Amino acid sequence: MEFFIQLFPGIGTFFYGGAAVAMARLFLMALGFVLAYQGFKRNLEPLIMVPMGIGMIAVNAAQMFLDDGSIGTLFLNPLVSDHTELLTIMQIDFLQPIYNLTFSNGLIACLVFMGIGARSEISFLLARPWTCITIALFAELGTFAALILGVGVFHLDVGQAAAIATIGGADGPMVLFTSLMLAPELFVPISIIAYLYLSLTYGGYPWLIRLLVPKKYRGIDVEVYPPDVPQKTKFIFIVVTCGALCLLLPMAAPLIFSFFVGVAVKEAEIESYQKMMEDVITYVSTFFLGLLLGCLCEASTILNPAVIVILILGILALAISGIGGLLGGWFFYKLGKGEFNPVIGIAGVSCVPTTAKLAQHAAEEENPFAMILPVAMGANICGVITSAIVAGVFVTTIGLVK
Repeated sequence: MEFFIQLFPGIGTFFYGGAAVAMARLFLMALGFVLAYQGFKRNLEPLIMVPMGIGMIAVNAAQMFLDDGSIGTLFLNPLVSDHTELLTIMQIDFLQPIYNLTFSNGLIACLVFMGIGARSEISFLLARPWTCITIALFAELGTFAALILGVGVFHLDVGQAAAIATIGGADGPMVLFTSLMLAPELFVPISIIAYLYLSLTYGGYPWLIRLLVPKKYRGIDVEVYPPDVPQKTKFIFIVVTCGALCLLLPMAAPLIFSFFVGVAVKEAEIESYQKMMEDVITYVSTFFLGLLLGCLCEASTILNPAVIVILILGILALAISGIGGLLGGWFFYKLGKGEFNPVIGIAGVSCVPTTAKLAQHAAEEENPFAMILPVAMGANICGVITSAIVAGVFVTTIGLVK
């Protein structure tokens, strides 16, 4: 038996970590397969789910006996804080340098935001600015509801509650950044659960749309007349807005800057930079984001008691945000006397461009000629900006009430 364990330590470690850990490892390996396969089938976001799922399988299968007698892997250790130990382990664990230099400091979130900015069209927002902004505000309902529930019902520290609540904004990079600032001790489980849940918006939000928007209303077409705004005006608007938000919310400035510099590059038509941000930075950062999230999904993560609270609050935050966004859609349907499609409200949840595409698909199912995507994308971009503002407010003010 001893020879067998030395020959196949990945199997042998199942007998030494305890039954709970062994079952958790098997569960995560099975979940990794499901996520990767669903990404392959395009039922979930393949850019995140394929590397994340394979990472989950590999990190839970590749457990081994380390020199100090403990069980671990050669992937990474997110809990190392001692500088000397960190320098040593960065020379051993192959993903440790990427984790510490891009993930745990929020850099990878900022890089993803640059790519989002370079792909965003500001004209969609300017077509109906107040409509888009108001819907985005409605879609933050889940964030504030989860914050109240986290403090009042689950008795969490206000920083922890705020970090978990940002899942309601449905903006992965924002969740990474905020949890790192407000609840670093829960950074790993919050990040993992946030991205698992964000992928489920593909499957969950269409049902929410069908539940809250009757069939006859989903096919309403919305006429959009994008304003003929000079490129110079749009560029000035972007730069001034970036400066104003950074001035008001300096704690969230890295994410705000990253998004707006991407938009600025697009509007300035700096093609080489735009291509770099869209095709290189976006995909490289997204790939390593998914891979690192998967490799952080060790058994010890889901055995943390805090995970149950994060699971409950996270799903409530996303569900209530979706409901809030659709309520915003109904508000403008009533205000526009039936000439606005309430489905657009789901796009206020800032999962770019997923929720905007979900809104368009829901409309097309009932009316193949319905075109609501321009307004939905405007609400989507406003959702990104609004979630950044909310995160900035949380990071800036939470310390004042602790």
